[in-house]
Amino acid sequence: MAGERVHLLIRGRVQGVWYRASARAEAEALGLAGWVRNRPDGAVELVAEGPSEVLEKLIAWCWEGPPLARVDDVQVERGPASGELRGFGVK
Repeated sequence: MAGERVHLLIRGRVQGVWYRASARAEAEALGLAGWVRNRPDGAVELVAEGPSEVLEKLIAWCWEGPPLARVDDVQVERGPASGELRGFGVK
């Protein structure tokens, strides 16, 4: 998949509120490849690859999250897509 890669760290009340499952559904709906997982520090980590304009939609969604989430911060690192990711999974 051509395009860009983003590595996100999402902080706030983002664990135990269906954030990962909701992020996966959003990424799949947008046609992105990657993965999402909980981190031991309470954050959620997400890696996605796809067209830049589509990734921007996912980043905007990550600031909102599912209804029970409270997002305080989204750190974004950008780079070139590796092309190695297939589908979108929850780790």
